Amino acid sequence: MNKTYYFWITGCQMNYADARRVATELEKIGYHAAPRLEEADVVVLETCTVRQQSEDKAYNKLDNLRPLKDQNPDMTIAVMGCIVGVRGNEALERRFPFVDVFMEPSTDGLPLVSHLKQGEDQTYELESTAQRHAWLDGEVILPADQRGELVAAPVSVVYGCSHACSFCIIPQRRGIERSRPVGEIAAEVRSLVAQGVKEVMLLGQIVDRYGYDVADGPDLADLLRVINGIDGLERIRFLTSHPNYMTDKILRAVAELPKVMPQIEIPIQAGDDDVLREMKRGYTADEYRRLVSRIRQIIPDVAIHNDIIVGFPGETAVQFQKTYDLLRELELDKVHLARYSPRPGTVSARRMVDDVPEDEKRRRFQMIEQLQKEIGEKKNKRWLGETVEVLVEEQQKGRWRGRTPQSKLVFFDDPRDLKGQLVRVQIQHTGPWSLSGVAVDRPKVERVTAVADMPASIPLIIV
Repeated sequence: MNKTYYFWITGCQMNYADARRVATELEKIGYHAAPRLEEADVVVLETCTVRQQSEDKAYNKLDNLRPLKDQNPDMTIAVMGCIVGVRGNEALERRFPFVDVFMEPSTDGLPLVSHLKQGEDQTYELESTAQRHAWLDGEVILPADQRGELVAAPVSVVYGCSHACSFCIIPQRRGIERSRPVGEIAAEVRSLVAQGVKEVMLLGQIVDRYGYDVADGPDLADLLRVINGIDGLERIRFLTSHPNYMTDKILRAVAELPKVMPQIEIPIQAGDDDVLREMKRGYTADEYRRLVSRIRQIIPDVAIHNDIIVGFPGETAVQFQKTYDLLRELELDKVHLARYSPRPGTVSARRMVDDVPEDEKRRRFQMIEQLQKEIGEKKNKRWLGETVEVLVEEQQKGRWRGRTPQSKLVFFDDPRDLKGQLVRVQIQHTGPWSLSGVAVDRPKVERVTAVADMPASIPLIIV
């Protein structure tokens, strides 16, 4: 009898890495992909709660699943991710009694596996902790349609977070930080490379704190050096970093290791010291300014990405202007923008009034968006006429799409099948968000199209 499953996923790259881990375990016990949710024996929802809109989306999806479960009582419904969190599920269980399994973020999938196996055999018992970890860690099984097709993949290296910013709900939902052993991470990357992956993104809520929870253990720079030595891997990136933990040792590793790309994601969130203090970020705007200067000194060709929250409680027009002025001064390569929204249980939600009107938040958002468009257009013009190395990810509207080492998005036309290959592209047009050009070499890299002994597909459904 065929046993099938279906994944519905929202949220960050770590959610996709977590879902892939659970899907791998389902494959190991004989499950395979269903093309449609309605046809699945097991439906897994991977959820996000970083903003209320994301949380509401998950609740709406669960409400929509209730009649399906009524029609098919044998269907197993599992919920994982940040709406479950690490502090108990009583409220969720009361609201959604038809859900069979709730799993914490960054789960190994064993609660679901246990539920499914016990349903088949009441004598089923999970192996010892040591056996479970030997069974789970490292081995990855990609969907059949992604083997040889998936070019870049996320890999979680540190779970949770132990630096609680006042606006952030992640420490409550994902728990304290826990670094994965270097060997397990390396094994996962090797498994991905064997299935055609050329680039990995090492993930952590604060990735440059990797190893801080292990006395005398390796740090992020040490991990980068190990992953850099894996044969067949072309590129390594990591996110998200925190200014307080971005050491010169890490920066030197980026500068020295050929596979580590010159791209740093290092959020400031605001440019005013009083707002930063209320956010509990732990640095000043001038300290961030000096860090950017040091990054550029050690990695001259670096691209720096940033995160900004506008409309934090109490943020005045004068304070916002300091953020705007700092971004105009630093001319960073990319800015991820968000309008502040209170998350229940956070310090800012408990102790501060969300007093910046939504219209004003949108105005500030649009101001920075326009500023960054101008900065992006100016910075990207330097690439005009240059030849850059592009890792080709996919075709989009008939054109090849890939990224430079600095993560600049590049489009170009070419009749060859170049997916997963490194191609030198001469840039002929530039804009604020992307570059375009023409390939100037003829790469002959063999593509992986199949991997022996890999089971059927694992669908990761993007919503």
